[in-house]
Amino acid sequence: MTRMTARPRLVLLLAALVAALCAIAGAGTHERLANGGYTAKDTEADRAAAMLARAGAAPPDLVLLARSATGVDAAAVRRAGLGLTRELAAADGVASTRSYWVTPDALLRSEDGRAALVTADLAGADREATATARDLVPKLTGRRGPLDVSATGGSWVSVQAAEASERDLVTAELIAAPLTLLLLVVALRSLLAALVPVVIGVLAVAGTTALLRALTYAMPVSVFAMNLTTALGFGLAVDYGLFLITRFREELRHGLVAVPDAVPDAVPDAVPDAVARTVRTAGRTVAVSACTVALAMAALLVLPLPFLRSMACAGMAVALLAAAAALAVVPPLLLLLGERIGRTGRPDSPLWRRAATVVARRPARYGIGCAVALVLCAMPFGHVRFGLVDERTLPASTEAHATGEEIRDRFAAPAERTLTVVLPKAADAQEYRQRVAVLDGVAAVRPATLPRFGPVLTVVGTAQPSSAAAQRLVADLRATAPEGAQVAGRAAMLADTKAAVAERLPLAGGLLAVTTWAMLFLLTRSVLLPFKALLVGALSLTASFGLVVHIFQDGHLRGALGEFTVTGALDLTLPLLMAAVAFGLAIDYEIFLLSRVREQWLRGLDNRDAVVEGVARTGRLVTTAALAVAVVTGVLATSGLTVLKLLGTGLAVAVLLDATLVRGILVPAFLTLAGRANWWAPAWLPRGGPTGCREQGVRRGVRLQASGRRAAAQLRGWAVAATGRTAAGAPARRGDSAGR
Repeated sequence: MTRMTARPRLVLLLAALVAALCAIAGAGTHERLANGGYTAKDTEADRAAAMLARAGAAPPDLVLLARSATGVDAAAVRRAGLGLTRELAAADGVASTRSYWVTPDALLRSEDGRAALVTADLAGADREATATARDLVPKLTGRRGPLDVSATGGSWVSVQAAEASERDLVTAELIAAPLTLLLLVVALRSLLAALVPVVIGVLAVAGTTALLRALTYAMPVSVFAMNLTTALGFGLAVDYGLFLITRFREELRHGLVAVPDAVPDAVPDAVPDAVARTVRTAGRTVAVSACTVALAMAALLVLPLPFLRSMACAGMAVALLAAAAALAVVPPLLLLLGERIGRTGRPDSPLWRRAATVVARRPARYGIGCAVALVLCAMPFGHVRFGLVDERTLPASTEAHATGEEIRDRFAAPAERTLTVVLPKAADAQEYRQRVAVLDGVAAVRPATLPRFGPVLTVVGTAQPSSAAAQRLVADLRATAPEGAQVAGRAAMLADTKAAVAERLPLAGGLLAVTTWAMLFLLTRSVLLPFKALLVGALSLTASFGLVVHIFQDGHLRGALGEFTVTGALDLTLPLLMAAVAFGLAIDYEIFLLSRVREQWLRGLDNRDAVVEGVARTGRLVTTAALAVAVVTGVLATSGLTVLKLLGTGLAVAVLLDATLVRGILVPAFLTLAGRANWWAPAWLPRGGPTGCREQGVRRGVRLQASGRRAAAQLRGWAVAATGRTAAGAPARRGDSAGR
């Protein structure tokens, strides 16, 4: 790390150059992103859907709703409908079409006879189909003679979701950036200091954006990855910037106190010594924190959902790049800015010291009370219902959402309630049809004919796909079907996706737990504290999930958060993504707190005093960092997209709960009650036992002091070379350099 500060101006210039190159490389990334990936691949429903797609019978990519006040069977309306169908079929990128005016199917005609559907399957993967829809829909919709045409369908939903996401990203940056900067100025009492986390965030987001563009050539990357990158990148930048600056100020103040009545200009060693000690202590904590956040995101990679895998790649990249940026540019900045960034008052917070002291006096009472409050918040999670993303994630005013709702209301068999059963060629379709007709939740059963396939039945359900009734219907259809039959449809896809996620979730949770335990053990050399962190983190997350269910599934607080469509279910992927991000941030704050508590313990304080001192020295830091993260993620709650609104609200709630109730009450109470057991480790583990930890800490401190003096001497020489002046302000004499 001392090499990074050998030529501070050169390091900062190189960082700016890298950021500019990444910005150029990342230009146009948003256009290459795709929507979708919310369902598991290679399941029965997925294989059946692929088979139906080859036969031209899959759910359409594009749906045109054509309305006419005179009825869709009038001669003039029929001519207009046939013209619309021919124009759609002749367009580039359209693989096949279905139209009420070509194939008079009653399911393509509204119940009142005044609307009909024209559907299309688009060629290529999701990104190509989305591009086709973007070019095609504006030409086909609007007033066309006697018809009024609007569009929906997966590809048009993707187009409108991408547009809304891009608008929300700009809005979030315009709102969150000044608010976060203002918060940092108030917290750090210095504009120069407040700009340091901003620099870290810009570097991290620029680097991740370039990486995401490269990743789009290898795999589908979600359109929402950019929103996550911006929110998490600047959130972690604030965390790491605050931690390093706070520690630098503390070390600088400690160095000045060692020389009574001194001012920074009169103490040549002050700034380089403070930078060296900051890098040595806080730098290690930042590195451990970034690795832990990245490992939390990496747990999503084992889940069979492309959406989560792309979001995991974005989260891992931005966490590691935020730490790399912090450790690369902050030490040179601190060396150049010196005491101009270091003037501050006492390093601890009297408010958090009093709070920690109160909790430490009656830890059982406060700890149990806090745990009960979190359990009460978690209770709504007990009736959570999971679903899949559809057009209702868009604002109600968008064309795809409004058209989808109209189809749902006016047509007898909406596509989302339709299940398709592909039977083996030798199956008795009539006998199976009779069995299906008497099942609960079946509105209608119709035979269908597909070339090169066995008998096919179309089953129209009475309930929404996410409902328990629809999920039971899927299970009943499969239980009564002959061997070799396959069931496709939205409800079947949801059932198979939930089963696939449930199968891999223990592996993801196990990897998350093991890697988190290992990272915290490396930091604390304690067996108990990592287990405590996992338990408390799980409780905090469940409380946040409960509040999210109360708001978005049950439909409360719509006035405060803005209008969103209540579907009675949460998208299956969002709690998983929220869990990884929120858990990573929670462990981030845990690392900041435990590193300071352990430091005080190694210095000789008893356990209770070490806890109080650790909370006092990190309380303001964690609270400020959590507020900044809540601002950055909370701005997503202003989005018209329910996906982003839920994610932003959930993360803001999670970090605020964690920074106040959990870090301020529950964790100090636990640490106080555990006493010396906090620092126990078996003798066969490295640096085992509290006594060994303390003795080794003292010996290590002696070694670090010696190496710190050598590093400080180097830094003083580089500071002279960088500024051309000595620390006392006099011009440097010939030969004053790092190599002297």
